[in-house]
Amino acid sequence: MSMAQRERRALVVTMTAAGPDAPTLCGHWTVRDLAAHLVVRERRPDAAPGIMIESFAGYTESVQAKAAQRPFTELLEQIRTGPPWWSPLRPIDAVANLTEMFVHHEDVRRAEFGWEPRELDAADQAQLWTTLRRMSRMSYRKAPVTLVLATPQGERVTAHRVDGSSEVVLTGQPSELVLHAFGRHAVRLEATGSPEDVKAIDESDRSV
Repeated sequence: MSMAQRERRALVVTMTAAGPDAPTLCGHWTVRDLAAHLVVRERRPDAAPGIMIESFAGYTESVQAKAAQRPFTELLEQIRTGPPWWSPLRPIDAVANLTEMFVHHEDVRRAEFGWEPRELDAADQAQLWTTLRRMSRMSYRKAPVTLVLATPQGERVTAHRVDGSSEVVLTGQPSELVLHAFGRHAVRLEATGSPEDVKAIDESDRSV
């Protein structure tokens, strides 16, 4: 079973325990809203473009709002079973849904008071590090200073370079770095650099 599939199943368990009205780290979205988003993403290709393209966002929001009115258990079952056979996401589920399921799982977990990072095994952390290396330049393309991402094991990648600028280094497990790269603030990282530069990185647009 791929990490994406394991995270998908764990996400459903966590959503079930939290309940449909619990908060998430996705702005004002509740767990029900997040569940509707995931179902629309995988099962409504006509509405999926609005997730990334602003001009289509209104239609996507209306489709998602309608989906959110369905029984919560039905939404969770559709998340659990994954993309249907006709979905273009199904053949690439292990790659296309890895960060989607991992990040949104943490969006539910870390919205709860007293959260702690999960202990992921080395293989899962390695997979997240590989993903991070591929997408970090996109995530941090608007960073105002040079940014290096590093792990406690000594791996490093320059996510963004600004000639002549100072440098910020964010150090943490790949799982924490991935969450930061996706714009989350509920992370456990160590930052080196001037306080002003670190603050600028944290406040930069990290949308993918």
